[in-house]
Amino acid sequence: MSYHRFKDVDGEEHGSFEIFYNDGEDGLQLDMHPAGYYWWACFPGCMPDGDPMGPFETEDEAIDNANDF
Repeated sequence: MSYHRFKDVDGEEHGSFEIFYNDGEDGLQLDMHPAGYYWWACFPGCMPDGDPMGPFETEDEAIDNANDF
């Protein structure tokens, strides 16, 4: 799990999102989702603001998708 800041087209940072890996088997809240990397808008220590986006094959793909969103 890692936290990142959203970046706009000018490189300005705002907000926060969390990247995490879900193996689809450990009984977490995402046990119904396929295995892979996911992201969701979330500040450290807070509940996520929305549904997870993914799965992605790599953490970098998830980060790129979050910044394109």
